Amino acid sequence: MKELDRVILLTDLPADGLARGDVGTIVHAYKDGEAFEVEFFTLNGRTLAVATVEAAHLRPVNDHDVVHTRELHPA
Repeated sequence: MKELDRVILLTDLPADGLARGDVGTIVHAYKDGEAFEVEFFTLNGRTLAVATVEAAHLRPVNDHDVVHTRELHPA
């Protein structure tokens, strides 16, 4: 995985309002790809969160992935 790749979150990150399956874009790679700064956004393009995520909690998007939505509920 590298900068500007789309990735899928493999675990919930409740502190950031993120759920398993959310799709984001890598905006920065740390220490040989051990972790990444990932921007997650709504389908309208509004940034939902920018989170530091360990590589083990991400996977790259592949040809068999389908976009699925979940509605955010205000806290």
